[in-house]
Amino acid sequence: MTQTATEDQETAPATAVRRPALSPSRASDFKQCPLLYRFRAVDRLPETPTKAQLRGTLVHSVLERLFALPQSERLPERAKELLEPAWSELSADRTEWTELFAEDDQSQVADWLTSAGKLLDSYFALEDPRRLEPEACELHVETELDSGVLLRGYVDRLDVAPTGEIRVVDYKTGTAPREIGEAKAMFQMKFYAVVLWRLRGIVPRQLKLMYLTDGQSLAYTPDEPELRRFERTLEAIWQAILKAGKTGDFRPNPGKLCDWCAHQSRCPSFGGTPPEYPGWPEPDPGEETPLDRAD
Repeated sequence: MTQTATEDQETAPATAVRRPALSPSRASDFKQCPLLYRFRAVDRLPETPTKAQLRGTLVHSVLERLFALPQSERLPERAKELLEPAWSELSADRTEWTELFAEDDQSQVADWLTSAGKLLDSYFALEDPRRLEPEACELHVETELDSGVLLRGYVDRLDVAPTGEIRVVDYKTGTAPREIGEAKAMFQMKFYAVVLWRLRGIVPRQLKLMYLTDGQSLAYTPDEPELRRFERTLEAIWQAILKAGKTGDFRPNPGKLCDWCAHQSRCPSFGGTPPEYPGWPEPDPGEETPLDRAD
């Protein structure tokens, strides 16, 4: 049976306060732009999602539900039947999501669901889920490094071979990336590889990215020396975050991705003024949202 959460997560009290941790999305934010990290992790400024982001979240949810079905039922038509109920459940408590669609035009939602169905078709062209039995989908993983840095994240899918070899699979609902996007995606996958290596003592055999818009896959095989170096990179990022957190000195780093930033109006690089620094956040700036995991 497909696992969907760690035992610790299932048994932890709902009111438990978790200490700050580093997630792949927030680590990537800080690398890209320390001020972006502050806006998202410290100020917790809201961001209006795009329909494309929501579609990615929906497709991730459907694929998780698909693998919860018996292997013989994991068919394209069955996956598409899951779209509407998955969207209803995901959007039930998020009015800001449903407000992206005109109330008096249900064809917008129908067309959008059809576009999500095309991504599912692309997925089935890449692999046959009837031949797979993942150990886990949407798996929450968390580990503490020897240095004390706490790493936390969600793995889209974890495949474990009978021989014990591990494959980490991540679904991307965009196109296969250029140089910047590929570096961000592989950063995320190496993050998961480090966490799983530390949790299980096994270096993942393969890190696999599946790009559903254009039906391409990118596979990478890490080794232990590489993961040790990447672990030191994560430790350095966390130390830099803590240093900035003490003073509030999260500086902007203008670049090619600024055009897609939701916070340009508050950024000094574009003539804006950030809100007053609220201090280091508690309880936890490391949590990723469903939109983060679908990006």
